[in-house]
Amino acid sequence: MVFQHGLGADRFQVAEFFPAMTGVRRLTLECRGHGRSEAGSRRPFSIALFADDVIAACDALGIDRFVVGGMSMGAAIALDIAARHRDRVTALVIARPAWVDRPGPANMAPFAEVAACLRAAPPEEARARFETGQTARELAISAPDNLASLLGFFARADAALTADLLGDIAADGPGVSRETIAALDLPALVLGNAVDAVHPLGLARDLAALLPRARFTEITSKARDRERHFGEFRAAVAAFLTEVIPGARAAP
Repeated sequence: MVFQHGLGADRFQVAEFFPAMTGVRRLTLECRGHGRSEAGSRRPFSIALFADDVIAACDALGIDRFVVGGMSMGAAIALDIAARHRDRVTALVIARPAWVDRPGPANMAPFAEVAACLRAAPPEEARARFETGQTARELAISAPDNLASLLGFFARADAALTADLLGDIAADGPGVSRETIAALDLPALVLGNAVDAVHPLGLARDLAALLPRARFTEITSKARDRERHFGEFRAAVAAFLTEVIPGARAAP
């Protein structure tokens, strides 16, 4: 299967979340400007561009049909691929989605704010500006795990590239309509959790309601219990994959 990481993350994020299984080969392509992947020259960065890169990698590896999934930005990439390459996708895993159909949703505004701070000042000063702003103060109370992730962007090596990634993707979306989502007649798993301003639980429920064959599972928030969050995530994904991939089993 193909499973994509979130914005600013890399293959190690997926390795941490993904369950140990037999009978499953997982491909995670680090998106442009993430991990060891070069940023390339094409701008703006977009969900569709990253999805096209995934398809190109599958073509190069001779992978014709596959389960596709992802977390946050990776979930939007998976949705884009399922919509534009329906004949190649056998099932769909949407974990902690940040989008349904509309580009630039309000829950992605903190990423755009971080991008603006990075463009306006050196990283240390930019972080100080963000931390003293209203968004950071609100997230410190309502979604501390989100705030910790956002503050991590100020420590990335290439501030200009980080600003481009965050600004471009925050303004983008999966490029699919609600009607297109509702027409995706394939097995789907949607995972969501509370205490998460970037990945609202209601948004995950909305997406699950649109997908005609979706199973929705609410898992414990990472902000409340990190180990339980990881355990429930892995268990839900493993159970779903054993149903949709012949021979797939959770590792003992």
